[in-house]
Amino acid sequence: MSTLDTVPALRARRIRVSPSGTAGLAVVAFWLLVAVAGPAIAPFPPGHISDAGVLAPISRAFPMGTDYLGRDVLSRIVWGARYTVGVALLATAIASFTGTALGLCAAARGGWFDSVLSRILDAFISMPSKMFALVIVSAFGSAIPVLVVTLAVIYVPGCYRLSRSMAININAMDFIAVARARGERTFYIMRHEILPNMVLPVLTDFGLRFVFVVLLLSGLSFLGVGIQPPNADWGSLVRENIEGLREGAPAVIMPALMIASLTIGVNLLIDNLPQRRGATAEGH
Repeated sequence: MSTLDTVPALRARRIRVSPSGTAGLAVVAFWLLVAVAGPAIAPFPPGHISDAGVLAPISRAFPMGTDYLGRDVLSRIVWGARYTVGVALLATAIASFTGTALGLCAAARGGWFDSVLSRILDAFISMPSKMFALVIVSAFGSAIPVLVVTLAVIYVPGCYRLSRSMAININAMDFIAVARARGERTFYIMRHEILPNMVLPVLTDFGLRFVFVVLLLSGLSFLGVGIQPPNADWGSLVRENIEGLREGAPAVIMPALMIASLTIGVNLLIDNLPQRRGATAEGH
């Protein structure tokens, strides 16, 4: 094939990103950067009490006002991003990896293994997520490892059901039968034949689960059973400053806007993920 023939092919494969997708990617990348570099870019330490008074309005010195103790809200939000983004990202990664692995195993093994595993995880799905989380944190405390494991366990069944359904459909296709006929082992088929054909749906589901985890973690913190003082995530910041809601204080509005910006950014990004056309036909 000549060079002139390869140019159109390369252009056809070039990923086109819509403006909304670019905006979503920018928002997500911004908050990831803030979560990683928060201590270096925060104007003040998280416990620094200013002389501007409590629940102060927006000013040049305090672009997001002060909280109920007179602390800089911007600094608290920057430091809180480490918990909101970090805990949610870790919990979602554990849930997605575990659910996908179990779904692949269930689809490839089938039989009693699939039936038993599906019934066990169906029992978890039947429990309301927030009620389950409240029971766990009430019993074992609100330490960050407990929160991460609890959030991950809540969303493993959903990841499992999605990955299992996709893997079963792919497992019934001709190229899988060819792989089995040439003597490939089950693990090889799972890793090299089935998994590559479900990467984009799994990534899309990962983004949705991340949004769910952020909202659930923020809800738990708002109820007082999430991230505990002196640490604070954005849900905790809303709860701490709820008394300023009647006055429209920025201290209670800004953390809520940050939660909204993160969830909207993730949704814009996953809505514009490129579709993998012909994946099932190219699986081998």
